Amino acid sequence: MNRTAHLANSLMLMLLLGTTGSLAGAWVAVLMFAAVMGAYGLCMSLLRSRLTPASAWSAGLLLAATLTSCAEIFVQRWFLPWHQAFGLYAGLIALQCLVLEHNGFFRQTLTERLKLCGMFSALMLILAVVRELAGQGRIGQGLFEHWQGLVLFSEGLPLVTLVPGALIVLGLLLAARQAWTRSNSISKETHRP
Repeated sequence: MNRTAHLANSLMLMLLLGTTGSLAGAWVAVLMFAAVMGAYGLCMSLLRSRLTPASAWSAGLLLAATLTSCAEIFVQRWFLPWHQAFGLYAGLIALQCLVLEHNGFFRQTLTERLKLCGMFSALMLILAVVRELAGQGRIGQGLFEHWQGLVLFSEGLPLVTLVPGALIVLGLLLAARQAWTRSNSISKETHRP
């Protein structure tokens, strides 16, 4: 892995850990991420052939900032509580567009891009459900206007709702995935004396 791949992964990690404190926040972040990335990919595919490599970087910067700002204004209008809690992470989406453009993500086939974005969105929603359930004892608080969420138990661990707790939960989810894939691969091996 090169340095730009590490940068792209670290930017996605910040967005993942910062916006998954609640399921409502994760849904808005996923929708905003998908809208901006989709519009950026479509617009840059139309512009890329008409631009020189030096001007493509400037055009991409302007396009990513514009799309993210438009999405952020929409979120401010319709999802103000989310924007007040997680709005500072919205700018990372524009930066993520630029880093992914530099890494060649938008030159891949549509199915490969959808697969990677779908996996990131699924991880974001799973992490949000686990964090909200473990941290507050309920799921879905804030999804609808007068709904308090599905209460499963009365109290949770408040540390899990904070960003350091998100890092711990993500580590546990990755360890569980590693254990699951390792147990499946071990059972498929044949041992010969």
